[in-house]
Amino acid sequence: MKACETCASAHRVDIGKNYEQMPFLVRNGGMLLIYLPILTLPFVFASAYLTYFHLRMSGATNLKKYQDFIPDRASHRYDLKSQITMTPTFQPAVSQSKVFWLLNCTWYCPYSVALFEWHTYLVKLVENWWCPFGHEKKENYSDAKIDQSFWHIYPHDAAQMHPDDFNNPIWNENTENQEPKN
Repeated sequence: MKACETCASAHRVDIGKNYEQMPFLVRNGGMLLIYLPILTLPFVFASAYLTYFHLRMSGATNLKKYQDFIPDRASHRYDLKSQITMTPTFQPAVSQSKVFWLLNCTWYCPYSVALFEWHTYLVKLVENWWCPFGHEKKENYSDAKIDQSFWHIYPHDAAQMHPDDFNNPIWNENTENQEPKN
């Protein structure tokens, strides 16, 4: 198992253990904060699409699209008839509303997570294209592999690369432990 996979599988955030000890007003204030990022979504969409079109204008094909990151509606466990709700802790409680949970679980969460995952994928592609130089976290970019980096296009520039960078399969599909050509 790679180091990054070990860290990811070992790390767990504690929330449930602390939730009931948090003051009521703090918990409810936190609930409001989860929806404020909705205001930033237009900017994230704009940034993601600018990155997408940058890659397209640089010659990229076979790019994943935003829709590729959105889960299929048929994969959702609940619909309006079967949607679970929570017992309210105060009145009026939106936690009793099936519509609230459907909007949350069917629209807000999957579409916003998909947007950020797509944007992350695109930024990794840009990084692999323009900057194919190794560092301790670069293995995390392997879900955005490219055929060759910008540096591989020009032999004089490729000759300056460290062999591990030149032959890295994340940004070079022709990795045969070959030396860069002068």
